[in-house]
Amino acid sequence: MPELFHRKIERTAIGFVLAIIAAASVGGLVEIAPLFTIHETVEEAPDMRLYTPLELAGRNIYEREGCYACHSQMIRTLRDDVERYGPYSLAVESKYDHPMLWGSKRTGPDLARIGGKYSDLWHVTHLMNPRDVVPESNMPSYRFLARTPLETADFGMQLAAMREVGVPYTDDMIANAARDALGQATPDSDFSAGVVERYGEKTQVSAFDGVATELTEMDALVAYLQVLGRLTDAAYKQTAASEKAPGSQQ
Repeated sequence: MPELFHRKIERTAIGFVLAIIAAASVGGLVEIAPLFTIHETVEEAPDMRLYTPLELAGRNIYEREGCYACHSQMIRTLRDDVERYGPYSLAVESKYDHPMLWGSKRTGPDLARIGGKYSDLWHVTHLMNPRDVVPESNMPSYRFLARTPLETADFGMQLAAMREVGVPYTDDMIANAARDALGQATPDSDFSAGVVERYGEKTQVSAFDGVATELTEMDALVAYLQVLGRLTDAAYKQTAASEKAPGSQQ
């Protein structure tokens, strides 16, 4: 009986079109309906800070090189995930990610909380030749990043574009984008204080690639990796609160 109905629908153009519309409508409803309650489902994170221009540039490089194809940035609620990588990912942690880079494949480990786990030198060594620190790694080398100057002329426009999609960059941040990128990677420069003033005391100012005389793509990528999981403490606070709640397992 189902087979006869299916064949009948296929031979009736109007009926088949209506069936397609109905199926697509159900799928669309399932995807769209949750958006009406998004303000109720996204957690509050008053301490959430923005990506600096240098970190945003690093994110663009991460995306350009396809790093998301092998590394996810979403820790599941599964026990194995939490025990290996830390608190599971919250929606608010991707609040300013356009596009999101959650990923779904783990040829390499999840990077959602990689920030601060290793030193800048470790990241540089790993990117120069992954097998120097992880002998079994099949990740390609990214030596060229260390010798590729970082183009900063359009950083202001990049921040302005992010503001158009809801990231609250101020006029001051946009106007000083190129200087802030340089200041974050050169601790002894006149610009380093400005980036901390605009983006907060938790902003890491460092010669990320080990060379303070030149701004490179390696600086940007390492700066981005070092901030992953550190834009807000919301996940750690939620974990601590759940552990203290009555009836929770200690």
